[in-house]
Amino acid sequence: MRLSESRSEQKTRANMPSLRQLEFAFQTVAASRSDASGFAQRSGYKASDLETEARQLLRSLGAERIAKELRVEWNSRLKTAAGRADYRQKLVSLNPRLVEHPAEIDRTLRHELAHILAQFREKSRRRISPHGSEWQQACRDLGIASEKRCHTLPFPAKRYPPRFIYRCPNCRRDFPRVRRIKRTVACLACCRAHNGGEFDVRFRLTLLTV
Repeated sequence: MRLSESRSEQKTRANMPSLRQLEFAFQTVAASRSDASGFAQRSGYKASDLETEARQLLRSLGAERIAKELRVEWNSRLKTAAGRADYRQKLVSLNPRLVEHPAEIDRTLRHELAHILAQFREKSRRRISPHGSEWQQACRDLGIASEKRCHTLPFPAKRYPPRFIYRCPNCRRDFPRVRRIKRTVACLACCRAHNGGEFDVRFRLTLLTV
C-alpha cells in the first residue's frame, strides 16, 4: 500500500498502476525537458506561491495543523502524472509540463490537496481509498466537485517493459513493476477486505522474477 496518490493519465492496458483557475498573468510557453522544474519557476509559476495558496485553502477548511507542514514542489521526474500527493511527507508534487496548460495548474493542485485533506480527516488513521468517498468530499470542499481521478493531458512518455513481478500470496494477483520495490508492501485489496485497510503481513507481496 502506498501513502502517495497521483493525478495520473487515463489508464490503459499499456499504462496501469499510480483550484479552479488561479488566473496567473503569464504567457503559456513550452517547458524545457532538460530543466523543466526550473523552467516552471522562471516562468513565474513559483512553487512558493502555490504552497501559500494550498496552505490558505487548508486553513479555510479547518486543517490548520496540516497546513503548517504542507510543501508544494515542481518535480521533473513526473512524466505522465500531472501531480502526486504524499501524505507521509506532507508533500504535493506537480509536473512542470503543467505550465503548458495554465488552467490545469490550479485544478491539479486542488486534486492533490484533496488527497492530503481526505487522509488528514480520517481520525482513525485508516488508509482510505485513493479516490473514494472521502476524497470526493474533499474535492467538493475544495471547489472541484466534478473532478475525475485521471487527467487527459497530452503527456507522452517512454514505455518500459516491467522487469519485476510481485504476487499477493492470498488473492494471487500479480503486480508488474519497472523498478524493484524497495520497501515492504502488501496487497491493498486484501488488506481492505480482511484487515480494515491496515497493513497485514499475511498479504505482503513476494517477488517472482528478477
